[in-house]
Amino acid sequence: MIRVLIVDDHDIVRLGLTSYLETIADIEVVGEAANGEMAVQMAMQLQADVILMDLFMPIMSGVEAIIELKRRGCSSQIVVLTSSVEERLVLDAVRAGALSYILKTSTAEQVGTVIRQAASGQPNLDAQVQKALIGQMQGQTQSALWEELTERELQVLRAIATGQNNQEIADSLGIGIKTVKTHVSNIFIKLEVQDRTQAAIYAIRHQLA
Repeated sequence: MIRVLIVDDHDIVRLGLTSYLETIADIEVVGEAANGEMAVQMAMQLQADVILMDLFMPIMSGVEAIIELKRRGCSSQIVVLTSSVEERLVLDAVRAGALSYILKTSTAEQVGTVIRQAASGQPNLDAQVQKALIGQMQGQTQSALWEELTERELQVLRAIATGQNNQEIADSLGIGIKTVKTHVSNIFIKLEVQDRTQAAIYAIRHQLA
């Protein structure tokens, strides 16, 4: 069962999400928070698998809440579910530690799918979000760190950028999962990134995916 905490300052949004998610057999809504401060308190108590996080909230914003949760060592995967694709905001959320970033224009089924992906550590970035990230990075110095990757590591990086988990990468490349984990670790080190989401963003920025 995937335990989910919903964070949004609009009652109707929380009600709608909860009503839909409660119809999914493998997802359980364990709590709701109306602002970032409540989210931090509840997240540390509930230890949900996935947090659905809006960004525009009173008292403490979504980005501030993500930063604080990561500072406290919260292990929940964070999925930003918001209405904005403003470039700076997208980048701030991802840098703060959000695994995925989707829009409120997503269908209910898409939200359910992203929650399942997040629970298994797979990032998901809405197509508009990817464009915003690319736009934010334009004009910045482009690193050639990816040139240090081996051909196999490039294949793994491309697979990460498409949202594949380690087992799916192993199956598609015909290699063992331990080998995949080693490649992923090497990719993080060489690209100077912290997680799969940042690796995927790097691949998109440099048109490697």
